[in-house]
Amino acid sequence: MTNTANTKYTTNTTNDANTTGFTVLVTGATGRVGRRVVESAEAAGLTVRSASRSGAVRFDWADRSTWAEALRGADAAHIAHLPDVGAPGAAEAVGAFARLAVELGVGRLTLLSARGEPQAHATEQAVRDSGAAWTVVRASWFAQNLSEGPLLEEMRGGELVFPAGEVLEPFIDTRDIADVVVAALTGGGRFAGRTLDITGPRLLSFRQAVAEVAGAAGREIAYVPVSAREYGAALTQFGVPEGEVEFLIELFETNLDGRNALLSDGVREVLGRAPRDFADFARECAEAGVWKA
Repeated sequence: MTNTANTKYTTNTTNDANTTGFTVLVTGATGRVGRRVVESAEAAGLTVRSASRSGAVRFDWADRSTWAEALRGADAAHIAHLPDVGAPGAAEAVGAFARLAVELGVGRLTLLSARGEPQAHATEQAVRDSGAAWTVVRASWFAQNLSEGPLLEEMRGGELVFPAGEVLEPFIDTRDIADVVVAALTGGGRFAGRTLDITGPRLLSFRQAVAEVAGAAGREIAYVPVSAREYGAALTQFGVPEGEVEFLIELFETNLDGRNALLSDGVREVLGRAPRDFADFARECAEAGVWKA
């Protein structure tokens, strides 16, 4: 993924809070959003503690012995729960982590949540109940899900099979999510106690999104819609555990039922600019050769 600078997406990095010596822990720092949060926070002059299961700052949701050391000495933390913010056990784990953060003096928390995902509401509430100054960032479907992660190989192979039908989604660039997270952390409390709903600037079906990628990449890529149950059966054949498959089926049947087919002004409200357009994302990734066969 290219990080080509574009002046029309430059955000004012003057922060309301004094960020001198301000340290933020970023969980999931190697993920599609976490990596951009690290970049955005560093660009804003923050001291960043990048945490992951195999990084210099070790953090593992499944190993609570890693939590305190990662948190100790940080002023703020960005929470991204894996595999999903609404997965079974997420609320309990995130709540315990948030309470520990407060005990250790980490008073500012952001949570990456999913727009239109009722399964995530208990996790959001766990952060609200922690005693921290919190901000929940509810994001729509990531544009980068088509350029990174498990769907990338299908895109490179020329056919995306996915249970999204013809529903419309306001695809959002993860760089915009990251900039919103950093603004929430450094906004002097302006976004504390708020749930921010953020989307891209226009609605696209998955078929249209794949077509835009194909056009930018100069090659044929087909979109094949299937039911959530059919998709789950394929995941089972690939060895995904049964419990995880059932959760994903439920997630696809709710989150991709058209409930997110509307835009929000969240990015503009927080950053003072429009969100990046999917066409720019597709062009930049194509120029970087992301979807070459």
